[in-house]
Amino acid sequence: MNIGLLSVSMNVYSTKRIAVEAEKLGHHIELIDHTKCSVKLGSGKPQIYLRDENITNDFHAIIPRIGAKVTKHGSAIVKQFEMNGVFSTARSLGITRARNKVRTLQIMARKGIPIPETLFSINPDNIEEQIKILGGPPVIIKLQEGTQGLGVILAETKKSAKSIIDTFYKMDTSILIQKYIEESNGEDIRIFVVGNKVVASMKRTSAVGEFRSNVHRGGKSVAIKPSNKEEYIALNATKYLGLGVAGVDLIRSKKGPLLIEVNASPGLQGIEAATGVNIASEIIKYVEQNGRRRRR
Repeated sequence: MNIGLLSVSMNVYSTKRIAVEAEKLGHHIELIDHTKCSVKLGSGKPQIYLRDENITNDFHAIIPRIGAKVTKHGSAIVKQFEMNGVFSTARSLGITRARNKVRTLQIMARKGIPIPETLFSINPDNIEEQIKILGGPPVIIKLQEGTQGLGVILAETKKSAKSIIDTFYKMDTSILIQKYIEESNGEDIRIFVVGNKVVASMKRTSAVGEFRSNVHRGGKSVAIKPSNKEEYIALNATKYLGLGVAGVDLIRSKKGPLLIEVNASPGLQGIEAATGVNIASEIIKYVEQNGRRRRR
């Protein structure tokens, strides 16, 4: 099978791992830098170009690894592959939904998936009331499209919360505000979903003096067995967003597990190291099952 791996570089750990496992399983896999891709529309079938090379009919399946800075363009390239009948491990709509935290949480709330109490607004005139609606400080302030823990701020007092929120509003930056779940104690859970099954799970604990548990922020990880409820949330969140591969982040609260984020291009390094699971191979097997089905 010919597989296109949409990523900006083969030097990225996750990209390299997926490529290695694809080759081990006997497939031809090729890096497609989606930032260098163009789509030609007009007469005849739409054409996809990588620089000046027409790659429209080169692949049976694609694995998108779309970075945050180029979400719109990357999703448009994925969409064109989809429209040309190529199987993708993540639908273009799923990628754009997952990248926007508010859109993700709106879908989860509608589907009955438990989430932290969340508020979003652009009104700078009633910030104090917004904080009050969430029960007062401390609150978590997040950029709507941040990744790897960037753009996530803990405001412990009303004064600091008002100052931070006011600054973001005046910068015309889209944010959301969430109730701080104290009992989560700087820990969260990453559940890795491939297809319709959970393939690996880990608990991440924040470094000393840091409330964010992301590995990129110095967090420590250990393999865990998620509860049935946690697996249910992860599998359904992935399905509701239209993703085939996803990293689902949860926190444990007094009310049970709460979904905080879904990542459409989850990293493999931390969770493969923590769990010993060959997730890259699981992704390729998922492509094999669905890409071949599409070809028939």
